[in-house]
Amino acid sequence: MGNFFSDNRDLVFTLENLALTDVVGMMEQNYEFAKKYENAPVDFADALDNYRRVLDVVGTICADRIEPRARTVDAEGPKFEKGKVTYHPLTAMNLKDLSDAGLMGVMLGHKYGGLNFPVSIYTMMTEMVSRADASLQNIFGLQDIAETISFFGSDEQKDKYLPGFASGEFDGSMDLTEPDYGSDLPGVRLRADQDEKGQWYLNGMKRFITNGCSKVHLVLARSEEGTTDARGLSMFICEACPQLVVRRIENKMGIHGVPTCELQFNDVPAQLCGQRKLGLIRYVMSLMNGARVAISAQAVGIAEAAYREARKYASEREQFKKAIDTFPAVYSMLSSMKTSLTAARALLYETTRVVDLRNTYTHIVEHGEPTAEDRAAKKYYERVAATLTPMCKALATETANKVAYDCIQIMGGTGFMRDFNAERFYRDARITNIYEGTTQLQVVAAIGGVIQRSLDTRIDELAATELPAELAALRDKLLALRAQQQEAAKFVAELKNAEYHDYVARDLVEMETMIFVGLLLLRDAAKCADRAAVAERYVLDSLPAFSMRYMRVMSKDMKLLDNKRDIIDY
Repeated sequence: MGNFFSDNRDLVFTLENLALTDVVGMMEQNYEFAKKYENAPVDFADALDNYRRVLDVVGTICADRIEPRARTVDAEGPKFEKGKVTYHPLTAMNLKDLSDAGLMGVMLGHKYGGLNFPVSIYTMMTEMVSRADASLQNIFGLQDIAETISFFGSDEQKDKYLPGFASGEFDGSMDLTEPDYGSDLPGVRLRADQDEKGQWYLNGMKRFITNGCSKVHLVLARSEEGTTDARGLSMFICEACPQLVVRRIENKMGIHGVPTCELQFNDVPAQLCGQRKLGLIRYVMSLMNGARVAISAQAVGIAEAAYREARKYASEREQFKKAIDTFPAVYSMLSSMKTSLTAARALLYETTRVVDLRNTYTHIVEHGEPTAEDRAAKKYYERVAATLTPMCKALATETANKVAYDCIQIMGGTGFMRDFNAERFYRDARITNIYEGTTQLQVVAAIGGVIQRSLDTRIDELAATELPAELAALRDKLLALRAQQQEAAKFVAELKNAEYHDYVARDLVEMETMIFVGLLLLRDAAKCADRAAVAERYVLDSLPAFSMRYMRVMSKDMKLLDNKRDIIDY
Protein backbone atom coordinates (compact mmCIF):
# COMPACT_ATOMS: atom_id res chain seq x y z
CA MET A 1 0.00 0.00 0.00
CA GLY A 2 1.18 3.50 -0.83
CA ASN A 3 0.58 6.63 1.19
CA PHE A 4 0.96 10.17 -0.14
CA PHE A 5 1.23 11.54 3.39
CA SER A 6 3.70 9.25 5.11
CA ASP A 7 5.96 9.02 2.05
CA ASN A 8 6.37 12.80 1.98
CA ARG A 9 8.92 13.82 4.61
CA ASP A 10 8.32 17.50 3.93
CA LEU A 11 4.58 17.23 4.48
CA VAL A 12 5.03 15.23 7.69
CA PHE A 13 7.55 17.84 8.90
CA THR A 14 5.05 20.58 8.10
CA LEU A 15 2.31 18.97 10.17
CA GLU A 16 4.65 18.45 13.11
CA ASN A 17 5.79 22.08 13.06
CA LEU A 18 2.63 24.04 12.30
CA ALA A 19 2.16 26.60 15.05
CA LEU A 20 -1.58 26.02 15.43
CA THR A 21 -1.95 25.55 19.17
CA ASP A 22 -3.80 28.84 19.72
CA VAL A 23 -5.87 28.47 16.55
CA VAL A 24 -7.14 25.00 17.42
CA GLY A 25 -7.88 26.00 21.00
CA MET A 26 -10.02 28.90 19.84
CA MET A 27 -11.72 26.86 17.11
CA GLU A 28 -12.65 24.17 19.62
CA GLN A 29 -13.80 26.77 22.18
CA ASN A 30 -11.09 25.80 24.62
CA TYR A 31 -12.05 22.16 23.92
CA GLU A 32 -15.53 22.62 25.33
CA PHE A 33 -16.86 21.07 22.10
CA ALA A 34 -15.51 17.72 23.33
CA LYS A 35 -18.32 17.66 25.91
CA LYS A 36 -20.92 18.00 23.17
CA TYR A 37 -19.57 16.29 20.06
CA GLU A 38 -18.15 12.78 20.05
CA ASN A 39 -15.33 13.42 17.57
CA ALA A 40 -14.19 16.77 18.98
CA PRO A 41 -10.66 16.74 20.50
CA VAL A 42 -10.09 17.08 24.24
CA ASP A 43 -6.79 18.99 23.86
CA PHE A 44 -4.26 20.00 21.23
CA ALA A 45 -2.37 16.71 21.38
CA ASP A 46 -5.63 14.90 20.68
CA ALA A 47 -6.40 17.28 17.80
CA LEU A 48 -2.95 16.79 16.27
CA ASP A 49 -3.29 13.02 16.53
CA ASN A 50 -6.67 13.26 14.82
CA TYR A 51 -5.22 15.38 12.02
CA ARG A 52 -2.41 12.86 11.53
CA ARG A 53 -4.83 9.92 11.36
CA VAL A 54 -7.11 11.66 8.86
CA LEU A 55 -4.17 12.76 6.71
CA ASP A 56 -2.94 9.18 6.73
CA VAL A 57 -6.35 8.02 5.48
CA VAL A 58 -6.33 10.63 2.72
CA GLY A 59 -2.78 9.67 1.81
CA THR A 60 -3.77 6.03 1.38
CA ILE A 61 -6.87 6.82 -0.69
CA CYS A 62 -4.82 9.11 -2.95
CA ALA A 63 -2.00 6.62 -3.49
CA ASP A 64 -3.98 3.39 -3.84
CA ARG A 65 -7.21 4.51 -5.51
CA ILE A 66 -7.17 8.02 -6.97
CA GLU A 67 -3.72 8.07 -8.59
CA PRO A 68 -4.08 4.72 -10.43
CA ARG A 69 -7.34 6.00 -11.97
CA ALA A 70 -6.00 9.39 -13.01
CA ARG A 71 -4.69 8.57 -16.48
CA THR A 72 -7.99 6.99 -17.53
CA VAL A 73 -9.96 9.95 -16.18
CA ASP A 74 -7.65 12.32 -18.06
CA ALA A 75 -8.02 10.37 -21.31
CA GLU A 76 -11.81 10.00 -21.21
CA GLY A 77 -13.15 12.81 -19.02
CA PRO A 78 -16.77 13.66 -18.15
CA LYS A 79 -19.64 13.37 -20.62
CA PHE A 80 -22.14 15.96 -21.84
CA GLU A 81 -25.27 14.59 -23.50
CA LYS A 82 -28.70 16.18 -23.93
CA GLY A 83 -27.86 19.02 -21.58
CA LYS A 84 -26.69 16.73 -18.78
CA VAL A 85 -23.16 16.45 -17.41
CA THR A 86 -21.96 13.10 -16.06
CA TYR A 87 -18.70 12.63 -14.19
CA HIS A 88 -16.39 9.91 -15.44
CA PRO A 89 -17.26 6.70 -13.49
CA LEU A 90 -13.79 6.70 -11.90
CA THR A 91 -14.23 10.32 -10.79
CA ALA A 92 -17.53 9.30 -9.18
CA MET A 93 -15.70 6.45 -7.43
CA ASN A 94 -13.02 8.86 -6.19
CA LEU A 95 -15.62 11.20 -4.73
CA LYS A 96 -17.43 8.28 -3.09
CA ASP A 97 -14.18 7.07 -1.53
CA LEU A 98 -13.55 10.51 -0.08
CA SER A 99 -17.16 10.93 1.02
CA ASP A 100 -17.27 7.49 2.66
CA ALA A 101 -14.18 8.49 4.64
CA GLY A 102 -16.06 11.54 5.97
CA LEU A 103 -13.89 14.07 4.13
CA MET A 104 -16.46 16.30 2.43
CA GLY A 105 -17.00 18.75 5.28
CA VAL A 106 -13.44 19.23 6.46
CA MET A 107 -13.68 22.86 7.60
CA LEU A 108 -17.35 22.90 8.59
CA GLY A 109 -18.25 23.02 12.26
CA HIS A 110 -19.18 20.01 14.36
CA LYS A 111 -22.77 21.29 14.48
CA TYR A 112 -23.20 20.56 10.78
CA GLY A 113 -21.44 17.20 10.76
CA GLY A 114 -18.09 18.65 9.70
CA LEU A 115 -14.60 17.94 11.03
CA ASN A 116 -13.96 21.54 12.16
CA PHE A 117 -10.38 21.35 10.85
CA PRO A 118 -8.18 24.39 10.22
CA VAL A 119 -7.49 25.58 6.68
CA SER A 120 -3.91 24.34 7.06
CA ILE A 121 -4.96 20.71 7.47
CA TYR A 122 -7.53 20.89 4.68
CA THR A 123 -4.83 22.34 2.44
CA MET A 124 -2.62 19.32 3.09
CA MET A 125 -5.48 17.14 1.92
CA THR A 126 -5.96 19.14 -1.28
CA GLU A 127 -2.23 18.98 -1.95
CA MET A 128 -2.28 15.17 -1.76
CA VAL A 129 -5.42 14.91 -3.89
CA SER A 130 -3.74 17.14 -6.49
CA ARG A 131 -0.64 14.98 -6.52
CA ALA A 132 -2.89 12.01 -7.31
CA ASP A 133 -5.21 13.74 -9.81
CA ALA A 134 -5.13 17.52 -10.16
CA SER A 135 -8.55 17.60 -11.80
CA LEU A 136 -10.19 15.91 -8.82
CA GLN A 137 -8.94 18.69 -6.58
CA ASN A 138 -11.14 21.07 -8.56
CA ILE A 139 -14.17 19.21 -7.21
CA PHE A 140 -12.90 18.19 -3.76
CA GLY A 141 -11.35 21.64 -3.32
CA LEU A 142 -14.67 23.43 -3.78
CA GLN A 143 -15.46 22.96 -0.09
CA ASP A 144 -14.79 26.71 0.13
CA ILE A 145 -18.34 27.09 -1.23
CA ALA A 146 -19.75 25.60 1.96
CA GLU A 147 -17.28 27.58 4.06
CA THR A 148 -18.48 30.80 2.43
CA ILE A 149 -22.10 29.99 3.27
CA SER A 150 -20.94 29.21 6.80
CA PHE A 151 -19.25 32.62 7.07
CA PHE A 152 -21.86 34.81 5.41
CA GLY A 153 -25.15 32.92 5.04
CA SER A 154 -28.20 33.21 7.28
CA ASP A 155 -28.90 30.61 9.96
CA GLU A 156 -31.63 29.17 7.74
CA GLN A 157 -29.21 28.86 4.81
CA LYS A 158 -26.60 27.21 7.01
CA ASP A 159 -29.08 24.70 8.37
CA LYS A 160 -30.36 23.93 4.87
CA TYR A 161 -27.08 23.50 3.01
CA LEU A 162 -24.16 22.78 5.33
CA PRO A 163 -25.18 19.29 6.56
CA GLY A 164 -25.60 18.27 2.91
CA PHE A 165 -22.15 19.54 2.04
CA ALA A 166 -20.65 17.71 5.02
CA SER A 167 -22.32 14.42 4.06
CA GLY A 168 -21.40 14.70 0.39
CA GLU A 169 -25.05 15.02 -0.70
CA PHE A 170 -24.34 18.52 -2.06
CA ASP A 171 -21.49 19.76 -4.20
CA GLY A 172 -20.88 23.35 -5.22
CA SER A 173 -19.57 25.81 -7.77
CA MET A 174 -18.74 29.49 -7.71
CA ASP A 175 -20.26 31.19 -10.73
CA LEU A 176 -18.28 34.37 -11.30
CA THR A 177 -16.77 34.62 -14.79
CA GLU A 178 -18.80 35.77 -17.80
CA PRO A 179 -17.98 35.70 -21.52
CA ASP A 180 -16.78 39.31 -21.46
CA TYR A 181 -15.78 39.57 -17.79
CA GLY A 182 -13.04 37.36 -16.37
CA SER A 183 -10.59 39.33 -14.26
CA ASP A 184 -12.83 42.40 -14.60
CA LEU A 185 -15.44 41.10 -12.17
CA PRO A 186 -16.79 44.59 -11.31
CA GLY A 187 -18.29 44.58 -14.82
CA VAL A 188 -20.40 41.44 -14.28
CA ARG A 189 -23.78 41.73 -16.03
CA LEU A 190 -25.82 38.70 -14.95
CA ARG A 191 -28.96 40.24 -13.47
CA ALA A 192 -30.70 39.56 -10.20
CA ASP A 193 -34.27 40.86 -10.15
CA GLN A 194 -36.76 40.73 -7.31
CA ASP A 195 -40.52 40.23 -7.75
CA GLU A 196 -43.25 41.84 -5.68
CA LYS A 197 -43.07 38.97 -3.15
CA GLY A 198 -39.35 39.45 -2.61
CA GLN A 199 -38.26 36.39 -4.59
CA TRP A 200 -35.00 36.80 -6.52
CA TYR A 201 -34.48 35.51 -10.08
CA LEU A 202 -31.21 35.31 -12.02
CA ASN A 203 -30.84 35.91 -15.76
CA GLY A 204 -27.68 35.88 -17.88
CA MET A 205 -24.59 33.88 -18.77
CA LYS A 206 -21.59 32.48 -16.91
CA ARG A 207 -18.55 30.91 -18.53
CA PHE A 208 -15.55 28.80 -17.47
CA ILE A 209 -17.42 27.60 -14.37
CA THR A 210 -15.56 24.80 -12.65
CA ASN A 211 -17.99 22.01 -11.73
CA GLY A 212 -20.81 24.09 -13.16
CA CYS A 213 -23.04 20.99 -13.05
CA SER A 214 -23.13 21.18 -9.24
CA LYS A 215 -26.21 21.01 -7.08
CA VAL A 216 -25.55 24.31 -5.27
CA HIS A 217 -24.23 27.47 -6.93
CA LEU A 218 -22.83 30.67 -5.44
CA VAL A 219 -23.50 33.33 -8.07
CA LEU A 220 -22.19 36.87 -8.41
CA ALA A 221 -24.97 38.97 -9.95
CA ARG A 222 -25.96 42.60 -10.47
CA SER A 223 -28.75 43.35 -8.04
CA GLU A 224 -28.76 47.15 -8.24
CA GLU A 225 -30.38 48.51 -11.39
CA GLY A 226 -28.44 51.21 -13.19
CA THR A 227 -25.07 50.35 -11.66
CA THR A 228 -21.96 49.36 -13.60
CA ASP A 229 -19.40 48.78 -10.86
CA ALA A 230 -18.68 46.50 -7.90
CA ARG A 231 -21.09 48.33 -5.63
CA GLY A 232 -24.02 47.01 -7.62
CA LEU A 233 -23.14 43.34 -7.14
CA SER A 234 -24.53 40.89 -4.61
CA MET A 235 -24.00 37.18 -3.97
CA PHE A 236 -26.77 34.63 -4.38
CA ILE A 237 -27.34 30.96 -3.69
CA CYS A 238 -29.27 28.92 -6.21
CA GLU A 239 -29.77 25.23 -6.87
CA ALA A 240 -29.66 23.12 -10.01
CA CYS A 241 -33.04 23.34 -11.75
CA PRO A 242 -34.50 23.23 -15.29
CA GLN A 243 -34.07 27.01 -15.62
CA LEU A 244 -30.31 26.68 -15.04
CA VAL A 245 -29.02 25.28 -18.31
CA VAL A 246 -25.56 23.83 -18.93
CA ARG A 247 -24.95 24.85 -22.54
CA ARG A 248 -21.70 22.93 -22.95
CA ILE A 249 -18.54 21.76 -21.26
CA GLU A 250 -15.23 23.18 -22.40
CA ASN A 251 -12.62 21.18 -24.34
CA LYS A 252 -9.58 22.01 -22.23
CA MET A 253 -5.84 21.53 -22.46
CA GLY A 254 -5.67 19.95 -19.02
CA ILE A 255 -7.57 19.09 -15.81
CA HIS A 256 -9.78 16.90 -17.97
CA GLY A 257 -11.54 15.15 -15.10
CA VAL A 258 -13.53 18.16 -13.95
CA PRO A 259 -16.31 19.61 -16.16
CA THR A 260 -15.83 23.30 -16.90
CA CYS A 261 -19.21 24.64 -17.99
CA GLU A 262 -20.95 27.45 -19.78
CA LEU A 263 -24.20 28.26 -17.99
CA GLN A 264 -27.42 29.99 -19.03
CA PHE A 265 -29.63 31.42 -16.27
CA ASN A 266 -33.29 31.75 -17.30
CA ASP A 267 -35.27 33.14 -14.35
CA VAL A 268 -33.42 30.88 -11.93
CA PRO A 269 -34.87 31.21 -8.39
CA ALA A 270 -32.22 32.36 -5.92
CA GLN A 271 -31.63 33.52 -2.37
CA LEU A 272 -29.58 36.53 -1.38
CA CYS A 273 -26.51 35.45 0.61
CA GLY A 274 -25.38 38.11 3.06
CA GLN A 275 -26.11 41.78 2.42
CA ARG A 276 -26.86 43.47 -0.88
CA LYS A 277 -24.00 45.31 -2.61
CA LEU A 278 -21.28 43.35 -0.78
CA GLY A 279 -21.18 40.47 -3.24
CA LEU A 280 -17.81 41.27 -4.77
CA ILE A 281 -16.37 43.72 -2.28
CA ARG A 282 -16.52 41.28 0.63
CA TYR A 283 -17.97 37.85 -0.08
CA VAL A 284 -16.45 36.95 -3.44
CA MET A 285 -13.08 38.39 -2.46
CA SER A 286 -13.15 36.11 0.59
CA LEU A 287 -14.20 33.19 -1.59
CA MET A 288 -11.50 33.90 -4.17
CA ASN A 289 -8.77 34.24 -1.57
CA GLY A 290 -9.73 30.82 -0.24
CA ALA A 291 -9.68 29.49 -3.79
CA ARG A 292 -6.24 31.01 -4.35
CA VAL A 293 -4.88 29.06 -1.40
CA ALA A 294 -6.52 25.91 -2.77
CA ILE A 295 -4.96 26.44 -6.21
CA SER A 296 -1.59 27.03 -4.56
CA ALA A 297 -1.99 23.61 -2.93
CA GLN A 298 -3.02 22.14 -6.28
CA ALA A 299 0.14 23.55 -7.83
CA VAL A 300 2.36 22.18 -5.06
CA GLY A 301 0.71 18.77 -5.46
CA ILE A 302 1.36 18.75 -9.22
CA ALA A 303 4.95 19.86 -8.65
CA GLU A 304 5.43 17.05 -6.11
CA ALA A 305 4.16 14.47 -8.61
CA ALA A 306 6.30 15.86 -11.43
CA TYR A 307 9.44 16.01 -9.30
CA ARG A 308 9.00 12.40 -8.20
CA GLU A 309 8.44 11.27 -11.78
CA ALA A 310 11.63 13.00 -12.91
CA ARG A 311 13.63 11.82 -9.90
CA LYS A 312 12.64 8.19 -10.43
CA TYR A 313 13.36 8.29 -14.14
CA ALA A 314 16.73 9.97 -13.72
CA SER A 315 17.84 7.39 -11.13
CA GLU A 316 16.90 4.48 -13.42
CA ARG A 317 17.77 5.79 -16.88
CA GLU A 318 21.34 4.97 -17.92
CA GLN A 319 23.34 6.69 -20.63
CA PHE A 320 27.03 6.08 -21.24
CA LYS A 321 26.82 3.32 -18.59
CA LYS A 322 25.81 5.77 -15.85
CA ALA A 323 22.48 6.82 -14.35
CA ILE A 324 21.68 10.23 -15.72
CA ASP A 325 21.15 11.71 -12.25
CA THR A 326 24.95 11.57 -11.85
CA PHE A 327 25.42 14.13 -14.63
CA PRO A 328 25.68 17.78 -13.46
CA ALA A 329 23.30 18.93 -16.20
CA VAL A 330 20.61 16.67 -14.73
CA TYR A 331 21.27 16.77 -10.99
CA SER A 332 21.42 20.56 -11.08
CA MET A 333 17.91 20.55 -12.56
CA LEU A 334 16.68 18.05 -9.97
CA SER A 335 18.23 20.13 -7.17
CA SER A 336 16.53 23.25 -8.46
CA MET A 337 13.20 21.43 -8.74
CA LYS A 338 13.41 20.10 -5.19
CA THR A 339 14.52 23.43 -3.75
CA SER A 340 11.76 25.42 -5.45
CA LEU A 341 9.15 22.81 -4.48
CA THR A 342 10.22 22.95 -0.83
CA ALA A 343 10.19 26.75 -0.94
CA ALA A 344 6.68 26.85 -2.40
CA ARG A 345 5.41 24.46 0.25
CA ALA A 346 7.00 26.50 3.05
CA LEU A 347 5.27 29.66 1.87
CA LEU A 348 1.97 27.82 1.33
CA TYR A 349 1.73 26.61 4.92
CA GLU A 350 2.97 29.86 6.39
CA THR A 351 0.11 31.45 4.44
CA THR A 352 -2.47 28.95 5.69
CA ARG A 353 -1.28 29.48 9.27
CA VAL A 354 -1.92 33.20 8.90
CA VAL A 355 -5.28 32.56 7.22
CA ASP A 356 -6.29 30.32 10.12
CA LEU A 357 -5.35 33.06 12.57
CA ARG A 358 -7.21 35.68 10.53
CA ASN A 359 -10.34 33.52 10.36
CA THR A 360 -10.25 32.75 14.06
CA TYR A 361 -9.84 36.35 15.19
CA THR A 362 -12.47 37.50 12.68
CA HIS A 363 -14.94 35.04 14.20
CA ILE A 364 -14.12 36.27 17.72
CA VAL A 365 -14.55 39.92 16.74
CA GLU A 366 -17.78 39.40 14.80
CA HIS A 367 -19.45 36.77 16.98
CA GLY A 368 -17.83 36.90 20.41
CA GLU A 369 -16.82 39.38 23.09
CA PRO A 370 -13.55 40.71 21.66
CA THR A 371 -10.87 42.54 23.56
CA ALA A 372 -8.79 45.35 22.12
CA GLU A 373 -6.03 42.79 21.57
CA ASP A 374 -8.42 40.59 19.58
CA ARG A 375 -9.38 43.49 17.33
CA ALA A 376 -5.74 44.41 16.78
CA ALA A 377 -4.87 40.79 15.98
CA LYS A 378 -7.72 40.61 13.46
CA LYS A 379 -6.45 43.69 11.62
CA TYR A 380 -2.86 42.46 11.67
CA TYR A 381 -3.62 39.00 10.28
CA GLU A 382 -5.98 40.44 7.67
CA ARG A 383 -3.16 42.66 6.44
CA VAL A 384 -0.57 39.88 6.39
CA ALA A 385 -2.94 37.37 4.74
CA ALA A 386 -3.82 39.91 2.06
CA THR A 387 -0.14 40.06 1.07
CA LEU A 388 0.86 36.43 1.56
CA THR A 389 -2.09 34.88 -0.30
CA PRO A 390 -1.27 36.37 -3.73
CA MET A 391 2.48 35.97 -3.13
CA CYS A 392 1.86 32.31 -2.35
CA LYS A 393 -0.25 31.69 -5.44
CA ALA A 394 2.26 33.40 -7.68
CA LEU A 395 5.18 31.39 -6.32
CA ALA A 396 3.43 28.01 -6.12
CA THR A 397 1.86 28.13 -9.58
CA GLU A 398 4.94 29.44 -11.38
CA THR A 399 6.95 26.76 -9.57
CA ALA A 400 4.54 24.04 -10.70
CA ASN A 401 4.88 25.12 -14.31
CA LYS A 402 8.68 25.14 -14.13
CA VAL A 403 8.93 21.80 -12.32
CA ALA A 404 6.51 20.15 -14.76
CA TYR A 405 8.49 21.61 -17.68
CA ASP A 406 11.79 20.33 -16.28
CA CYS A 407 10.25 16.92 -15.63
CA ILE A 408 9.63 16.49 -19.34
CA GLN A 409 13.10 17.84 -20.16
CA ILE A 410 14.78 15.31 -17.87
CA MET A 411 12.72 12.48 -19.33
CA GLY A 412 13.38 13.64 -22.88
CA GLY A 413 11.34 11.97 -25.60
CA THR A 414 9.82 9.61 -23.05
CA GLY A 415 8.33 12.55 -21.16
CA PHE A 416 6.75 13.84 -24.35
CA MET A 417 4.83 10.62 -24.87
CA ARG A 418 1.27 10.18 -23.64
CA ASP A 419 2.21 6.74 -22.36
CA PHE A 420 3.69 8.47 -19.30
CA ASN A 421 2.39 10.93 -16.70
CA ALA A 422 4.87 13.76 -17.31
CA GLU A 423 2.94 15.38 -20.15
CA ARG A 424 -0.28 15.29 -18.10
CA PHE A 425 1.44 17.10 -15.22
CA TYR A 426 2.61 19.74 -17.69
CA ARG A 427 -0.88 20.23 -19.12
CA ASP A 428 -2.52 20.30 -15.70
CA ALA A 429 0.01 22.76 -14.28
CA ARG A 430 -0.56 25.31 -17.01
CA ILE A 431 -3.96 26.46 -15.76
CA THR A 432 -2.80 27.08 -12.20
CA ASN A 433 -1.19 30.44 -12.90
CA ILE A 434 -4.23 31.52 -14.93
CA TYR A 435 -7.42 30.75 -13.01
CA GLU A 436 -8.42 32.39 -9.73
CA GLY A 437 -6.35 35.32 -10.93
CA THR A 438 -3.30 35.22 -13.20
CA THR A 439 0.18 35.70 -11.79
CA GLN A 440 0.05 39.25 -13.10
CA LEU A 441 -3.08 39.90 -11.01
CA GLN A 442 -1.48 38.30 -7.96
CA VAL A 443 1.26 40.91 -8.30
CA VAL A 444 -1.39 43.63 -8.38
CA ALA A 445 -2.91 42.16 -5.20
CA ALA A 446 0.42 41.86 -3.37
CA ILE A 447 2.27 45.02 -4.35
CA GLY A 448 0.39 47.29 -1.96
CA GLY A 449 1.46 45.18 1.01
CA VAL A 450 5.04 45.12 -0.25
CA ILE A 451 5.21 48.90 -0.63
CA GLN A 452 3.52 49.43 2.75
CA ARG A 453 5.82 46.82 4.38
CA SER A 454 2.98 44.63 5.70
CA LEU A 455 5.31 41.69 6.33
CA ASP A 456 7.99 43.56 8.28
CA THR A 457 6.80 42.41 11.71
CA ARG A 458 6.78 38.77 10.65
CA ILE A 459 10.15 39.17 8.92
CA ASP A 460 11.55 40.58 12.17
CA GLU A 461 10.23 37.53 14.04
CA LEU A 462 11.78 35.12 11.55
CA ALA A 463 15.06 37.01 11.54
CA ALA A 464 15.24 36.64 15.33
CA THR A 465 15.20 32.82 15.08
CA GLU A 466 18.20 31.30 16.86
CA LEU A 467 20.39 29.68 14.22
CA PRO A 468 23.70 27.78 14.12
CA ALA A 469 26.63 29.71 12.67
CA GLU A 470 26.41 28.43 9.09
CA LEU A 471 22.71 29.24 8.88
CA ALA A 472 23.20 32.59 10.61
CA ALA A 473 25.64 33.56 7.85
CA LEU A 474 22.93 32.85 5.28
CA ARG A 475 20.44 34.89 7.29
CA ASP A 476 22.86 37.83 7.22
CA LYS A 477 22.89 37.64 3.43
CA LEU A 478 19.09 37.75 3.39
CA LEU A 479 19.00 40.71 5.77
CA ALA A 480 21.37 42.58 3.47
CA LEU A 481 18.89 41.94 0.67
CA ARG A 482 16.10 43.15 2.93
CA ALA A 483 17.81 46.52 3.36
CA GLN A 484 17.98 46.82 -0.42
CA GLN A 485 14.33 45.79 -0.72
CA GLN A 486 13.24 48.47 1.73
CA GLU A 487 15.28 51.00 -0.23
CA ALA A 488 13.68 49.90 -3.50
CA ALA A 489 10.14 49.99 -2.10
CA LYS A 490 10.72 53.49 -0.76
CA PHE A 491 12.25 54.58 -4.07
CA VAL A 492 9.22 53.45 -6.06
CA ALA A 493 6.75 54.93 -3.57
CA GLU A 494 8.47 58.33 -3.62
CA LEU A 495 8.81 58.34 -7.41
CA LYS A 496 5.02 58.76 -7.69
CA ASN A 497 4.95 57.39 -11.24
CA ALA A 498 1.99 55.00 -11.54
CA GLU A 499 3.16 53.38 -14.77
CA TYR A 500 6.66 52.74 -13.45
CA HIS A 501 5.17 51.42 -10.21
CA ASP A 502 3.15 48.86 -12.20
CA TYR A 503 6.11 48.06 -14.45
CA VAL A 504 8.43 47.06 -11.58
CA ALA A 505 5.73 45.61 -9.30
CA ARG A 506 6.55 41.99 -10.15
CA ASP A 507 10.23 42.58 -9.41
CA LEU A 508 9.38 44.04 -6.00
CA VAL A 509 6.96 41.21 -5.13
CA GLU A 510 9.44 38.53 -6.17
CA MET A 511 12.24 40.22 -4.20
CA GLU A 512 10.04 40.26 -1.09
CA THR A 513 9.16 36.61 -1.68
CA MET A 514 12.82 35.59 -1.87
CA ILE A 515 13.62 37.21 1.47
CA PHE A 516 10.53 35.90 3.25
CA VAL A 517 10.80 32.34 1.95
CA GLY A 518 14.54 32.24 2.60
CA LEU A 519 13.91 33.07 6.25
CA LEU A 520 11.19 30.41 6.44
CA LEU A 521 13.59 27.78 5.11
CA LEU A 522 16.32 28.79 7.54
CA ARG A 523 13.82 28.57 10.41
CA ASP A 524 12.92 25.04 9.31
CA ALA A 525 16.57 24.06 8.84
CA ALA A 526 17.22 25.07 12.45
CA LYS A 527 14.59 22.50 13.49
CA CYS A 528 15.82 19.74 11.16
CA ALA A 529 19.45 19.59 10.03
CA ASP A 530 18.51 17.53 6.97
CA ARG A 531 16.85 20.63 5.53
CA ALA A 532 19.97 22.81 5.69
CA ALA A 533 21.21 21.96 2.19
CA VAL A 534 17.90 23.00 0.61
CA ALA A 535 17.84 26.24 2.60
CA GLU A 536 21.41 27.04 1.59
CA ARG A 537 20.70 26.34 -2.06
CA TYR A 538 17.63 28.57 -2.01
CA VAL A 539 19.45 31.50 -0.41
CA LEU A 540 22.50 31.26 -2.67
CA ASP A 541 20.34 30.99 -5.79
CA SER A 542 18.33 34.01 -4.62
CA LEU A 543 21.33 36.34 -4.43
CA PRO A 544 21.88 36.86 -8.18
CA ALA A 545 18.15 36.63 -8.94
CA PHE A 546 17.46 39.36 -6.38
CA SER A 547 20.29 41.57 -7.63
CA MET A 548 18.97 41.52 -11.19
CA ARG A 549 15.53 42.64 -10.01
CA TYR A 550 16.95 45.25 -7.64
CA MET A 551 19.06 46.79 -10.40
CA ARG A 552 16.07 46.92 -12.73
CA VAL A 553 13.89 48.65 -10.13
CA MET A 554 16.54 51.19 -9.14
CA SER A 555 17.57 51.95 -12.73
CA LYS A 556 14.53 54.16 -13.31
CA ASP A 557 14.73 52.94 -16.90
CA MET A 558 11.72 54.38 -18.69
CA LYS A 559 12.75 53.27 -22.18
CA LEU A 560 10.27 50.42 -22.37
CA LEU A 561 7.49 52.67 -21.16
CA ASP A 562 8.39 55.20 -23.82
CA ASN A 563 8.97 52.72 -26.65
CA LYS A 564 6.43 49.99 -25.92
CA ARG A 565 4.37 50.63 -29.04
CA ASP A 566 7.46 50.67 -31.23
CA ILE A 567 8.39 47.22 -29.93
CA ILE A 568 4.93 45.66 -29.77
CA ASP A 569 3.77 46.94 -33.15
CA TYR A 570 7.04 46.32 -35.05
